[in-house]
Amino acid sequence: MVKVAVIGTGNMGRHHARVYSELGESELVAVTDINKRKGKQIAKKFKCKFYSDYKTMLKNESVDAVSVAVPTFLHKEVSLGCIEEGKHVLVEKPIAKTLEDAKTIINYAKKKKIKLAVGHTERFNPAVQKLKELIQKNRLGKIITISAKRVGLLPPQIRDANVIIDIAVHDIDVFNYLLEKKPTKIYATAGKALIAKREDYADILMKYDGTNAFIQVNWVTPVKIRTLSVTGIKGYAELNYMTQDLFLFKSDWSYIREKTFTDIKKLGTPKKKRIKIQKEEPLKRELRSFLNWIKTGKKHPCTGKEGLLALETAYKVIESYKKSEPVI
Repeated sequence: MVKVAVIGTGNMGRHHARVYSELGESELVAVTDINKRKGKQIAKKFKCKFYSDYKTMLKNESVDAVSVAVPTFLHKEVSLGCIEEGKHVLVEKPIAKTLEDAKTIINYAKKKKIKLAVGHTERFNPAVQKLKELIQKNRLGKIITISAKRVGLLPPQIRDANVIIDIAVHDIDVFNYLLEKKPTKIYATAGKALIAKREDYADILMKYDGTNAFIQVNWVTPVKIRTLSVTGIKGYAELNYMTQDLFLFKSDWSYIREKTFTDIKKLGTPKKKRIKIQKEEPLKRELRSFLNWIKTGKKHPCTGKEGLLALETAYKVIESYKKSEPVI
């Protein structure tokens, strides 16, 4: 049984507390939050101790691991404090506010031999994992295009990040995960439609060698949409992040011999197939993987290295739109 604590009980932290209390692999020992009213409510609900100061909690409680779910600008301070006390850390995405902070966290975890995971939850969406399996089995063939749409209204709790750092980073990480490589060229446009001080929409085009990748993201669209599509030379896949539905359209190519003896490919009616998915809350899969890493040594698929790559790419996106030119 892995003893755990959750630091920060806001939008994501409260779900970490809930899932840890539900999983048989973990014991939720404590939660901490500077908001005493909110923190005490979560502690009471999930039958654990409450602390208003995470440092006091780390000194007083015997825990093996923590989830860090505080605002992004505090990720470095809190993560380093937990690592110093010898606790394994899962820090919510993005790994840190700056690349320098992210590298500091990673290097310190390595020095202290601490397991560091980053909460890119969409990697653990059952539909995304099944799509990766299809790609690895070459069911889609060579991937030509991958496209994601992540739009909706601004979540009220988001106050210290723009739309690129906060939500485009989800799909950036999923692209890196599915294609198992990093982008070689990035071009992006973005702007401030409704929020004066932060970018609230962006369109991002990235090159992954022979694959074009596109992300449309905003806090403007009045309906919430979370979709992903992949086009390969053998087929096409459509995925809905929210419903965890995945459809595969298999290309039906045939060859026609013209009088000129030129081979011409003809596309018939594609065969549509709903892919069977064992649906489950992605956060449960993510935290179970983190706990399993601690218990068995089986590596979590999103470590500090992967979190850093997603953040680096997001900052390249910002650089591109500010320069109005492609960046490498």
